[in-house]
Amino acid sequence: MTIGEDDVTIISAPRLLVGTRLTGPGAVVVEDGLIIEVIEGRPAPGRRHVALPDGVLSPGLIDLQINGCLGVDFAAATPAEWQAVCAALPAHGVTAFQPTIITGPIPQLVSAIRRFAEVRPKLDGAGAKPVGMHVEGPFISPERPGVHDPRHMCHPTPENLEPLLAEQSTITMITLAPELPEALPAIARLTAAGIRVAIGHSDALAHQVQQAVDAGARMVTHIFNAQRGISHREPGVAGQALVEPRLAVGLIADFHHVAPQICALVLTAAPGRVCLVTDAVAPAGMPPGTYTLGGRPIRLAPGDPLARNFDGTIAGAATFLDQHVRNLIGLGRPAEEVLRAATTTPADVLGRTDLGRLAPGVSADLVWWSDEFTPLQTWVNGQEVYRAPSVI
Repeated sequence: MTIGEDDVTIISAPRLLVGTRLTGPGAVVVEDGLIIEVIEGRPAPGRRHVALPDGVLSPGLIDLQINGCLGVDFAAATPAEWQAVCAALPAHGVTAFQPTIITGPIPQLVSAIRRFAEVRPKLDGAGAKPVGMHVEGPFISPERPGVHDPRHMCHPTPENLEPLLAEQSTITMITLAPELPEALPAIARLTAAGIRVAIGHSDALAHQVQQAVDAGARMVTHIFNAQRGISHREPGVAGQALVEPRLAVGLIADFHHVAPQICALVLTAAPGRVCLVTDAVAPAGMPPGTYTLGGRPIRLAPGDPLARNFDGTIAGAATFLDQHVRNLIGLGRPAEEVLRAATTTPADVLGRTDLGRLAPGVSADLVWWSDEFTPLQTWVNGQEVYRAPSVI
């Protein structure tokens, strides 16, 4: 390969996230939508050399839990709304996402999954890439419902599981409560089908979490939210998540779902295992008003940073993943730690070695960040999909 060939693009930056380190200066060489080489130093100027003058080049962000945004609820999104979301997310550095739907009647969930499966091939080239659907519920505990409707919660019996297993080519993750009857065999079946199992909306004791991990569960959904917390005599879901090395830990770092000090605690206790997620809902990126989540009304009140249902229960975040990155870096966490939690670690949870890193053979999904960690330019499969107005 000769740098400067017409089918090759070189993107260089003063600092790059390579592996676990911020290093640089350096560059990535992109061909046919893939990174084919990561090189040290700045290449010579050329027609196909994009020389970023400052800031950081990282892999694109991956949001494993986003229920909607920009007025769109993924449970009922139209093809045009899917296109709009995919086009908008790169402005926040997001190049891949796992759309999430919450508890509802199983036939209703299956319908939403099938609508997504039908539109998904048409989203290629639209911007951020949906990687598959996350079904949060209905196999969760009425003891920890959050905003989920307890009327539609059920046990993961073979009869209830079968309709979802039939959609295994579209579902990438299911959140469930491992203390429910028949949960452990369900976890084993889902795992064997290639569906990742996350523990969430759960009142489980630590030993029940451990049994779930042994059965194949590999993530905890939005740690500390809608789950048994830590006691000095009973670690609960959150405590076991922090000490079990096989579990990735989903963390909403908007500083409202989880206090800044606890976010720091999670990052320190579970190094390399934290996945930043937004748990964003339809009001994200929108003015105060009434929206829907899973077909039920929620609202974003003036001055409230969180979306809520009408009894005041938190329904989700109204922020995007780049804000969570800035929050944690502003807290004093190392930028490489925070960026990995939003790129490499979520890719690893999905088993997607083709995403979330700057390495040969990986999709050229890239973000150029300013020194203040605002996205300035975003590429998906090597194609520019966002450029900030300030970038000439």
